[in-house]
Amino acid sequence: MAKNHKNRVGLTYDLRTDYIFKPGDPPDINAEFDHPSTIDMIADAIESGGHTAVKVGNVDNLLKSLDGLDVDIVFNICEGMHGRNRESQVPMLLELRGIPFVGADPLSLGITLDKIITKKILKSHGIETPAYIEIKDSRNLNGLGLNFPLIVKPRFEGSSKGLNDNSLVKNRQGLLKQSKWLIEKYNQPAIAEEFISGEEFTIGIIGNKDPKPFPVVQVEIDGSLSLNNLFYTFSRIHSDAIRYVCPAPISKRLSKQLQNLAVATYEATECLDFSRVDIRVDKNGKPYVLEINPLPSLSTADVFGIVGKHLGVGYNRMVLDVLDAAIKRYGI
Repeated sequence: MAKNHKNRVGLTYDLRTDYIFKPGDPPDINAEFDHPSTIDMIADAIESGGHTAVKVGNVDNLLKSLDGLDVDIVFNICEGMHGRNRESQVPMLLELRGIPFVGADPLSLGITLDKIITKKILKSHGIETPAYIEIKDSRNLNGLGLNFPLIVKPRFEGSSKGLNDNSLVKNRQGLLKQSKWLIEKYNQPAIAEEFISGEEFTIGIIGNKDPKPFPVVQVEIDGSLSLNNLFYTFSRIHSDAIRYVCPAPISKRLSKQLQNLAVATYEATECLDFSRVDIRVDKNGKPYVLEINPLPSLSTADVFGIVGKHLGVGYNRMVLDVLDAAIKRYGI
């Protein structure tokens, strides 16, 4: 980061409190959005580096202020409101106006929100990911070619939206019922993938030309690191069932393997500045990439905050490192 020039940093985000529920909305419709306290923490972190934080808000606010936006760069964590390309909305507007922004560009955001497109890219790079099928019509489930149990998810959602205890299906009848519910409730295709029973890990990454993977974090659910058939659900995320263990109590060899796999995923999807990669390791020790999130939560209780605490650098430094990666990339 340029030492003699501090920047005006716009902050784009979606607040859970801004979303107005409509009849028929699932209870997790705003699960990806942030709490106001998280936005305050990010703004404080930005200003701890001598910058000025300018809270812009969601895509509607950005549209109203775009032509008069007086910032040097935008720190974008906006999820967008509707559609398959919603995460690309804010970056596309900023790109249109030539305004620098932190994080992945519109194409990578669109790719990584779509689980099937992500899998196609990973497979083309030789990166292992669970076998899957797309289900557009739950009445047509011929020729599955997959081994049960399967986990059924919405094709383009994050934050465990659409996942509940019924998402893990053990037979065709369960698959038919869950995929029908999901397609109707979330108005999008379902993806069913072979469920990886074992342990789950997540790895944060910051950087560009030489992206840096952070210490591996292991997911604990209901007090167990050996998750077996346990997995993230909306209800578990919003309870005390999930805990992050950092550093993960695993061998150096596995840790390095997971970090390398995370960086390979980051580079394959051409993410920028920062991301988080989620990986499951089966009972034979084989890792599978589940997804990459280029808009990971920056809550102090989430992975980047926990890693910052473990490394002894603190939350503010982690946020500033993300910002610095973008500033360096743009040559600001």
